[in-house]
Amino acid sequence: MLLESAERFLGEHSSSQVVRAAAELPSGVDLALWSRVTEELGWQVVAIPEACDGLGLGAVELVILLEKLGARLSPIPFFASALAAMILRTVPTSPEQTRLFEALAGGAVVAFAHTDARPDWNEVGVKVSSAGAPHIAELNGEARYVIAGGVAEQLLVAARGEGGVRLFSVPSDAPGVSVRHRPTVDQTRSLAEVTLTGVLVEPGCELAADWERGLGVSLDMARILSAAEQVGCAQEALDMTVAYVGERVQFGRTIASFQAVKHKAADMMLKVESARSLLYYAACTADAWLQGSADDQALREAAAMVASAAGDTAFFVTGTGIQLHGGVGITEEYDIQLYFKRARALEAYLGRPDESRERLAQMLLDGPELEGTVHAA
Repeated sequence: MLLESAERFLGEHSSSQVVRAAAELPSGVDLALWSRVTEELGWQVVAIPEACDGLGLGAVELVILLEKLGARLSPIPFFASALAAMILRTVPTSPEQTRLFEALAGGAVVAFAHTDARPDWNEVGVKVSSAGAPHIAELNGEARYVIAGGVAEQLLVAARGEGGVRLFSVPSDAPGVSVRHRPTVDQTRSLAEVTLTGVLVEPGCELAADWERGLGVSLDMARILSAAEQVGCAQEALDMTVAYVGERVQFGRTIASFQAVKHKAADMMLKVESARSLLYYAACTADAWLQGSADDQALREAAAMVASAAGDTAFFVTGTGIQLHGGVGITEEYDIQLYFKRARALEAYLGRPDESRERLAQMLLDGPELEGTVHAA
């Protein structure tokens, strides 16, 4: 039912024209469409616990929605809100956690700010130091490539201090917080650069004091959710390419009748189906982790596998789609170039596919010492 409702709604309200119009906005987000989603469909409550007015579902349901949103390049901040809900499920229960869950359920946008991506995506870019009473901490630093950061009302900020990584809740309009839209190759995705200068945090706004493990889990959850968008992007690129070659006539026949084109399409489909299989395996593993029946090692392995496969798949399928479209594939009039840009951008988000394979190889071959796990793979 979730899948069918998503296909029907997005087919009617998230067309290419809607996506292109949103890309011209300063924020890159269609807030009117997001309001319809939150008010009519309630997707924002899928992963929120029932105690906080949510459905209490998990990664599989989020992946279903994100795959369809990726297929439409929908300009709404669902990924940011879904990731925020999953992150909040990794922290201890507190009044601030409950407040944020309730804000998410009401349609508020909460973005995760954690890295400046130098030297890698796992490096925390914000530093935390002690502050005088009544504040417990002062935040300074920069977080880049924050998804939906430009429209977020609240930020989940990971910061590193002497005691390790800590997680804070910070209003996006707090004194010392600067949020700037960051243009990228993918005009259909809203990214922001968040700078924190002397931001003072109240005692109740620290969500987790020892969050090193939680950060790793949250990034793996993010990789799985991102892979869902990549699979949806690849599937739509395959579908539009097959439709195009079925209409394009050359030498008196459609080019879809040429064997070389058929082989290309078959390769594209094989990669999409393989990536989708890994995607739902990873989502099931994430749900098992949430239920306590899978450990961190299993989640890391699943996230690395799907991040590698989905990244390669989206880039290959959209790139091949442009080739099969011919010269028009790179023109502004055709949508395939939008999917290629999204695939290229997501390929680098949270680590390239080759980095995911290296990470997986280290876990499988080097044993538990490297990752600090309790068992060998």
